[in-house]
Amino acid sequence: MDSTLARRMLTASTEITRVALSAEDPEAVLPLVVRRAAELAEADLGVVTVRADDGRLTVEAAYGAPSATGPLADPVGTVLSSRSAAARVARSGVPVVVDDLIDDPLTAPYVPASLRVYGPFAVAPFGTRERRLGALAVYRRRGASTFNRVAVDVLTSFAAQAGLALVLAEGSTARQRIAVYQERERIARDLHDVIVQRLYAAGVQLDVLQRRVQGSLDTADADRLAETVEQIDQAIAEVRATARTLRSADPETPTQAPALDDSIRSEVQIAGELLGRPPKLEIDGDLTDVPVPVADHARAALREALSNVVRHSGARTVLVRVRRSESGLRLQVVDDGCGIPRDVSKRGLRNLEERAAAAGGRCTLASSPDSGTTVTWEVPLS
Repeated sequence: MDSTLARRMLTASTEITRVALSAEDPEAVLPLVVRRAAELAEADLGVVTVRADDGRLTVEAAYGAPSATGPLADPVGTVLSSRSAAARVARSGVPVVVDDLIDDPLTAPYVPASLRVYGPFAVAPFGTRERRLGALAVYRRRGASTFNRVAVDVLTSFAAQAGLALVLAEGSTARQRIAVYQERERIARDLHDVIVQRLYAAGVQLDVLQRRVQGSLDTADADRLAETVEQIDQAIAEVRATARTLRSADPETPTQAPALDDSIRSEVQIAGELLGRPPKLEIDGDLTDVPVPVADHARAALREALSNVVRHSGARTVLVRVRRSESGLRLQVVDDGCGIPRDVSKRGLRNLEERAAAAGGRCTLASSPDSGTTVTWEVPLS
């Protein structure tokens, strides 16, 4: 290889590495890779193909040289057979060169219509030995000179270096994305575990205060206090929605929720602070693999049930039972209070029933002034 060609290849490889490692999207580098490959090999067309799990290759980027005679068909999006020369090269890591695509039995059966105007052809593996991305191919018009050994060596070396740069860029981008998602998860956790809990506690205290001073406030002040409680409830809903959005920011990453048992203990602790005495908690079974949607419903259902106890029951003792079985999840909140007063809004109870129904389960209620209230919320896990 003469010094001029070696210098050009080094310059192109350096450019690819710089752009790949600084690019936000590594795939944006592919058009530059294929353009420099075509220029180095003095080809009419360059294409880079990416391998699928089934062995087929798809043309992801292409570059037609301005010096090529006549219009060149755009092959981007073309799917190559898993038996094509490019696919074999991507699997084996051994470059292939032929004098004519149409005449050579190695390539003739697998040439797509968009590439049948080309003759001389060379293809090299793209990527690294451990991470084979696909293949990098160059073409010349039929009747043009074939690719000599120097051109093939240059293509092979450049494909390996460019592929390595892209693999490194993928790793760098992945690490950056992980860091971003970890930070989003931390913010979502803080919103849920700190902000929502404090808003919830403030809302419950205001609601209790509202019931204590009922009848002693004029209509305007009573309405203002009720409106404040409603605004806090709305703020809680909005913060929860924001936390869910933060956790589901990456569509390729399954949404994660806080550990259900930790959330249950946190809800029980807050209820205990508001009641002045801690409820008794019994957890039976492993809650770690409860599906995220079911866990979200269960968490909200428990919060609603305990909120009703704090606001309306006047209970001395409260028991929270959580049982996970092979077939389902069951929550029970039992109190020895006054039962559910007739004048209490049934909105919270409807929320419990709607959440159970959304998860394919049910919510039942047993209440009387003598025995208190038992809320049973259960859903299947199949």
